[in-house]
Amino acid sequence: MKSMTRRFLKCEFGGTAIEYSLIAVLISIAGVAALTLIGPAVFAMFTDAGGAF
Repeated sequence: MKSMTRRFLKCEFGGTAIEYSLIAVLISIAGVAALTLIGPAVFAMFTDAGGAF
């Protein structure tokens, strides 16, 4: 049992996938934050453009 635990702790398989997942999550959070901040301005711009017709 100890040898399996040591082998599991030394194994680095899948570490890269976790790092890429964390990067993707951070990019997603930044995207949602940016859209939340500029969303009202974009909505107003399209509302004004739609009102011109």
